[in-house]
Amino acid sequence: MAVATDRMTPVQWRTFTASFLGWTLDAFDFFLVLVVLKELTKSFNAEAPQVLLAVTLTLALRPLGALIFGWIADRYGRRVPLMIDIGLYSLLELLTAFSPNLTVFIILRALFGIAMGGEWGLGAALAMESLPAKRRGILSGVLQEGYAVGNLLSTLALWLALPAFDAMLPGNGWRLMFALGALPALLILFIRASVPESPAWQAGQHERLALGSDLLMTAIKRSWPLFIYGMFFMACFNFMSHGSQDVYASGFLRIQHGFSPEIAGQIGTIASVGAILGGVVFGWLSQRFGRRWMIIAAAVLGLLFIKIWTGGSDFASLALGGFLMQFAVQGAWGIIPAHLNEISPELARGTFPGFVYQLGNLIASGTAQYIAVLATVNFGTKDAPNYADAMSVFMYIIFAAVIVFTAIGFAVSPEKREASFVPTSASG
Repeated sequence: MAVATDRMTPVQWRTFTASFLGWTLDAFDFFLVLVVLKELTKSFNAEAPQVLLAVTLTLALRPLGALIFGWIADRYGRRVPLMIDIGLYSLLELLTAFSPNLTVFIILRALFGIAMGGEWGLGAALAMESLPAKRRGILSGVLQEGYAVGNLLSTLALWLALPAFDAMLPGNGWRLMFALGALPALLILFIRASVPESPAWQAGQHERLALGSDLLMTAIKRSWPLFIYGMFFMACFNFMSHGSQDVYASGFLRIQHGFSPEIAGQIGTIASVGAILGGVVFGWLSQRFGRRWMIIAAAVLGLLFIKIWTGGSDFASLALGGFLMQFAVQGAWGIIPAHLNEISPELARGTFPGFVYQLGNLIASGTAQYIAVLATVNFGTKDAPNYADAMSVFMYIIFAAVIVFTAIGFAVSPEKREASFVPTSASG
């Protein structure tokens, strides 16, 4: 049924809530590796770059998950594949808690990457296809900031839960953190009971059946410049988020500055609040001033905030820098769920947004390792790593790249921020 007004129905709110929570809890599970990096290196008697291989493989395998679950979603609907995906990443998170060695840990995190890669595209398509067009901007910002909320939850767990878990299980408190990460499985019950199938997917069933199994290939043939552009565009975005987040708590705050888990968690929490506000504010602004112009504005702000972000030395200055940097980074990111779904080929909306997003993640998958090497080899030493300079140089380059690739997008595809995803013939 097409949406005639911009008012949200109870069903639409439930659908959006399920998509938001799915992405939030997925992100929480991902960030747990990064916030307990110091504990993992001790437990497995390994160096940080060795453990961070798990993060690299998680990100590298996300495109496979996006492709598999996206294809299923375009053929069979968004709702059931989303439930299967949430159950899979919850199970893998629980199994991670029982890793006997680093090799098993890395394998499980690689498999987790497949499940994580499927969730974003499924949840974003289900949400964006179910919302009124005039609400997509601001709710896109809220949806994407499920990632920041997941980061916030992980830093809260670092601050509040890890010390207690370490007291309960000395030297292995991190295992209880991953056991905690299995809780998203409960979301399946909510989706099963309260969330209907996407109306846009249902409306396109006739054409999907006519095309048979060639939906994705047909979409690529019709729109191959868009697929190529989308991949590199999202690579810039993933470099931006991972470059500003992945080693921030573990490397910059805990190793370089020597802060305790509690202090690092507090600063990370403040940064996550900035991220959430940035996503909502820029998502809302993008509905009025355009998706791409607001992405460029957020990236320009990010360039201006870099020195504040890495130049502080005490709690107040570092907290301010973290807040401002994530306000800019996630301000740009908050626009992405709506923007990618709006420019997507109609019959591949379950696949295109998540697939190009995760292909970009594949390109950017080594970000944490790159910065760790820069900090310990190029700008510092193994005993005195300089994460501040490494992250600063990296982010100057990446913000510039985001601006350039966003501008190129004007020539690749028009914005469609007022377009309805449900054909008029399907309304009523």
